[in-house]
Amino acid sequence: MGQSKNPRRLADNEAKATIRMLRVSPQKLNLLAQLIRGKKVSKALADLEFSHKRISVEVKKALESAIANAENNHELDVDDLVVSEAYVGKDMVMKRFSPRARGRAGRIEKPFSNITIVVREVAAEAQAT
Repeated sequence: MGQSKNPRRLADNEAKATIRMLRVSPQKLNLLAQLIRGKKVSKALADLEFSHKRISVEVKKALESAIANAENNHELDVDDLVVSEAYVGKDMVMKRFSPRARGRAGRIEKPFSNITIVVREVAAEAQAT
């Protein structure tokens, strides 16, 4: 009875984590996604730890969540994980107005974004090259 289970969209050696409604523009968040894309997770965590950008704390949480998902849900080895994908999406935009000269109003947009991080287990000999 009931519906069948949805098939897994990721490969067996992958795990992902998504954080939604981050109060930062997608353009600024994409700079951090580019910083960690393709790196080993230990190096990516170190880069985020010492980044001066405010939102790097939230991106680090997303990466740690993806690592925990890989370890606990999919039994992957943490030492062999690589950030295979890190992509950013737009979310809602809060619109605010600021009074300007001569009775006009200036529009202020406060964007939100999403980040999705996919980690993949890579064999140790493949990482050396």
